[in-house]
Amino acid sequence: MRGFFVTGTDTGVGKTVISGGIAGVLKDEGMDVGVFKPMLSGMKRDDPESDSYWLKKLSKTSLTLEEITPFQFDEPLAPGVAQELEEKHIGLEDIVKHWNVIREKHEFFIVEGAGGISVPLGKGFLVSDVIKALNLPIIIVARPNLGTINHTFLTVEYARKLGITVSGIIINGMSETPDLAEQTSPKVMEEMCAVPILGITPKIKEVTVESSKRLIKDHLDLNRFYKKMGV
Repeated sequence: MRGFFVTGTDTGVGKTVISGGIAGVLKDEGMDVGVFKPMLSGMKRDDPESDSYWLKKLSKTSLTLEEITPFQFDEPLAPGVAQELEEKHIGLEDIVKHWNVIREKHEFFIVEGAGGISVPLGKGFLVSDVIKALNLPIIIVARPNLGTINHTFLTVEYARKLGITVSGIIINGMSETPDLAEQTSPKVMEEMCAVPILGITPKIKEVTVESSKRLIKDHLDLNRFYKKMGV
């Protein structure tokens, strides 16, 4: 089974738009692609605005929303915090158990985390622990503006210390008229992190199925991406 794990330098950096867009493009090109987002907080998975619903819609997977996202929590907090408030106790082994049920149902999987790589998902484990347990390389979605160099570098270095393969970085949300920080950050990030920038995607005014796929087709280095992912 091939695939990758999408994490971010922070929450709200556009992981789902990027993940869904890539899933849609791969599906259009004949790839048998599945999606997995083990935990969702602050929204029900069957809400059309939820990450889980969006990933299913773009990938056109036959997996149910419950299979895509087995665990959901009411409060819009880190899943590890949200589940404590509900007195639930989800362990890393529970996520791996669900993963093992679905992992062979598609040839290629896109797995999306929650927030950044160190977000707590339960008692004693983080997003990074899930990445290691699933044994997938990561793509890091980063923002383009001031402060992103530090956040991205720390994410890459932390992943490397854990033995996680960093396949590339996608900088998402570039302004129509980039300021000096946005203009200079990508080159510095690539040099400091020694990780390829796979794409620099602009802000889009309306997020739709077609605009998300167009975002990927127009602004991701697909040849480089396919080579990295073994597609």
